[in-house]
Amino acid sequence: MSKFEEKTIKTKEIFNGKIIKVSVDDVRLPNGETSIRELVKHQGAVAVIAVTEDKRFIMVEQYRKPLEKALVEVPAGKLEPNEAPEVTAIRELEEETGFTTEHLEYVTSFYTTPGFCDELIYLYYTDKLIPLTEEKALDEDEFLECQSYTMAELDDLIKRERIHDLKTMYAVQYLKLRGFD
Repeated sequence: MSKFEEKTIKTKEIFNGKIIKVSVDDVRLPNGETSIRELVKHQGAVAVIAVTEDKRFIMVEQYRKPLEKALVEVPAGKLEPNEAPEVTAIRELEEETGFTTEHLEYVTSFYTTPGFCDELIYLYYTDKLIPLTEEKALDEDEFLECQSYTMAELDDLIKRERIHDLKTMYAVQYLKLRGFD
C-alpha cells in the first residue's frame, strides 16, 4: 500500500446512468482515520484536433446544460463499451465535422477532474482531413454546429470564454507548441 493510498471500506452506488455512475465510498485514510469520498465513474472519451489544409482548426459549438451556455470545443465524444479510442476518434470526427482521416496521431491522455471523477480523455491530432461524401448522423439528442477558425480567432474565443473547457484549451496549447500561430 502506498503512503497516500486510501483503502475502500464500503461502496454505496447512488446512480447508474447512461454516461456516468455515482457512488459514495467510505475509506480508510493513510493515518488510519476514515472519510467519505463521492465518486463519479465515466467510461472515458476522445477528442480530435483537426487541422485543414489551409491551417484552420475545426471546432464544434454546442450547448452544455451543466453550464447553461454554448461552448466552442474540439470534436469529441464518449467511448462506447469495449471500443478502441482510435475508433471512437474517427467516429466522432465523422459525425461532428463531416470529415474523416486515414492518419490519426495520438497526442496524450489526461484525467479531467481527478478529485472526484475518473474520466480519461484521449487526445488525437490529424491534418489529413478527407471530406465525407455522405453526412453521418449525430446522436438523436446532439445539436451542434461545425466551423473552422484561425489561431487568432481561437485566442479571441478563449479570452471571451467561448472556449472554456480543459480538452479544448489543452488542444490549443498543443497546436501552439507545434508551431501554429
